[in-house]
Amino acid sequence: MDIARRKLLAALACAAAWPLGARAQQPKPATIGYLGATTPSVASQMFAAFVQRLHELGWIEGRNITIEVRWAEGWNERYAEIAAELVRLKVDVIVAHGNAAVVAAKQATSIIPIVFPAAGDPLGTGLVSSLARPGGNITGLSLRQTDLAAKRLELLREVVPGLRRLAIIANVGNPASVLEIGEVQAAARALDVEVAIFEIRRAEEIATTFQSLTGRADALYLVGDPLVSANVIRINTWVHAARLPTIQGTRDYVDSGGLMSYGPSFPDLYRRTAEYVDKILRGAKPADLPVEQPTKFDLVVNLTTAKALGLNIPEAFLLRANEVIE
Repeated sequence: MDIARRKLLAALACAAAWPLGARAQQPKPATIGYLGATTPSVASQMFAAFVQRLHELGWIEGRNITIEVRWAEGWNERYAEIAAELVRLKVDVIVAHGNAAVVAAKQATSIIPIVFPAAGDPLGTGLVSSLARPGGNITGLSLRQTDLAAKRLELLREVVPGLRRLAIIANVGNPASVLEIGEVQAAARALDVEVAIFEIRRAEEIATTFQSLTGRADALYLVGDPLVSANVIRINTWVHAARLPTIQGTRDYVDSGGLMSYGPSFPDLYRRTAEYVDKILRGAKPADLPVEQPTKFDLVVNLTTAKALGLNIPEAFLLRANEVIE
């Protein structure tokens, strides 16, 4: 009886100790630092796509990953501070949206992997030394903003057939925006369209910029970047007051009342970003992961805004749109 009892007690002790041992062997959750360039309301759909794809790949927040989310709200001054904070938190990978955010993260660390979901011309702006083999600790997805500039202008001209004077508003503090301006100018010259460039660097300059362009343009090409996205409602208020047909690269502008947008699908870019993060967390090096180009593009038209502007958009044009907002 004593021997049997000792065996039973020993078995119970092992059974009680096993969960503790198993828990002790579970790996520490990986930590992802997210440097959001705009605001939660602007980026909610993109970020949700990122988290959903991570979930599909087996990464679940609160179980095996932690996501430290920070928002710059379009203020370039915040990027360096947020990047430094994420480095102090010793995150395993940093996801940084936009060129300025990537530059700040790059300056903060040369060790922690950095993935960009959206960067304008990462090769031309010096974020990477090669698209095929980026080298260093940075990789991600290009927006092809400069490549799409001529296409956007052609679409705008289809909707505004009498287009002769074009205004361009851009945050010239963003190197990618400066490159895009050059492409728009080249496309405008080919179409015999006169161009006037209006530079902004801060949100406070938006109102005075619109006041100065009133009556000087038939349409507006709005160069997208975090400063523009973070102030999209304010910009659309001025656009409506000036009664300007406008095109931009991201659909958040159209959702907020803008006329139309043409550019990469941001939710798709963010899903693919999750795949980069998955590979890195499983041991891949950013230097060996090529910078990819977008493969899905969306033409979105706000028909309510078109009617308010008195524009009669051809049915054939609307049939080409991926989405028509009414």
